[in-house]
Amino acid sequence: MTTTAPYRPRPRAGRDGFAHLLHAEWTKFRTVRGWVTTMVIAALVTVLLGLLAAAGSHASCSEGPVEVACPAVPVGPGGEAVEDQFYFAHRSLTGNGDITARLTSMTGIITYPPPDHDKIVPGLVPWAKAGVIVKDGTRQGSAYAAMMVTGSHGVRMQHNFTEDTAGRPGGVSAASPRWLRLTRSGDTLTGYESADGTRWTKVGTAHLAGLPATVQIGLFVASPGDLTVKRADLGGSIEQMRFTQATAVFDNVGLRGDVPGGAWSRDAVGVTGTTDWERYHRPNGVLESGGTFTVTGAGDLAPRMDGQTVERTLTGALTGLILVIVVAVMFVTGEYRRGMIRTTLLAGPRRGRTLAAKALVIGAVTFVAALAATTVTVTAGKRILRSNGNYILPVSPLTELRVVVGVAALFGVAAVLALALGAVFRRGVAAIVTAVVVIVVPSILATVSVLPEGAARWLLRLTPAAGFAIQQSVPEYPQVTGHYVPQAGYYPLAPWAGLAVLCAYAALALVLAVVLLRRRDA
Repeated sequence: MTTTAPYRPRPRAGRDGFAHLLHAEWTKFRTVRGWVTTMVIAALVTVLLGLLAAAGSHASCSEGPVEVACPAVPVGPGGEAVEDQFYFAHRSLTGNGDITARLTSMTGIITYPPPDHDKIVPGLVPWAKAGVIVKDGTRQGSAYAAMMVTGSHGVRMQHNFTEDTAGRPGGVSAASPRWLRLTRSGDTLTGYESADGTRWTKVGTAHLAGLPATVQIGLFVASPGDLTVKRADLGGSIEQMRFTQATAVFDNVGLRGDVPGGAWSRDAVGVTGTTDWERYHRPNGVLESGGTFTVTGAGDLAPRMDGQTVERTLTGALTGLILVIVVAVMFVTGEYRRGMIRTTLLAGPRRGRTLAAKALVIGAVTFVAALAATTVTVTAGKRILRSNGNYILPVSPLTELRVVVGVAALFGVAAVLALALGAVFRRGVAAIVTAVVVIVVPSILATVSVLPEGAARWLLRLTPAAGFAIQQSVPEYPQVTGHYVPQAGYYPLAPWAGLAVLCAYAALALVLAVVLLRRRDA
């Protein structure tokens, strides 16, 4: 007599087997009401806290005792908000041509600098600018290219507010003048510099698409504010921006091309008022005598850095992320607590694949929930901010999409990291505390002015909190003096590099969890 062994189902292999594991883990997640409810609450908290913060932010400008709407902010050719304020002595140029000038002196003043706040001192801020420029009219935000000497950064060629090319270092004096030349050929502007007016060195080239046939060409001077940062007694920092002014002396000014004769036009581009210093001591303007031009100006041609950013609407993300961490940890530790992990591993004896299925499910669910939350929050939050008079620094559609999708990805990857820690610790409280400490706490410490700025930057380079860099929408500009610190929303790593650090931590934790899961009893 022959006997037949009883039939025992074998786990499916390949794609079908993994798909079966995914379906089982998804079914497990959606049938536990507490997990689903907490995930929904996490999304709602992200939305509600973000919208409440937007509703509480108001801005207005004043004309004497009267509050009025703030004036429109100029926008550059690339769609970014810009500072476009300088003194301009100019002529019109039709077609191709160039301007050449020798700069023999550049001086300036800084008002009320520390530590003596009761006096005005001579000096140039690092990005004070004087030189030659071709600009599409005098409208703020219009396209331009300029060759210039700066206060501390040598010769530069800049165009369209965001682009900057370095020339030779050093300053300018009567004994060591700087010759500058800017040549137009169609939409192409080329900048040159020389020490003697004979031997010229090319500095850079700018292509200004759509430049009209007739442009304004001439001499300009600008001097941005002097930024000082003081550490507050109770933590954080105090920023102060003070008025500055620069004066440059030009001679050997030459124009070639179709330039009508007559006097030079003179415009204080973008200037809306004057300080007491300008009113009573040295007003912005130009003095012309015997072919020598003495031009005095203030302001800047650069990206504008003050204003609300789109990521400011996501202030509720940290609270929502904590709830996500709780769900992700419980998704694995709940099975240990109830003894269900044995059943799970019997259904999927290849433990690494089982944990991978769990990670994929929790990551995908979290990403979808967070994506819905960030989309609603950013869209509605921007409208609320604008209705309250706030100016939001414009960014490209791709940048805004990166913020919305990137923060959702941050949530998803953080959930995978939390799940892996849950598998490592097997205890909910220990895993939740660890996840919050390594993901959330560094972000809070780095952005609420508790730590010195250097320490804050290192935290956001080396910990999983580096992932929050994905939400930075406005970049740092080397040619703009600013307080580029985490407290102001600037991260030490690029957005995708920061998210990559978080992904690396999640991957390492998941590998460790798989190794321990294979070695330990269920």
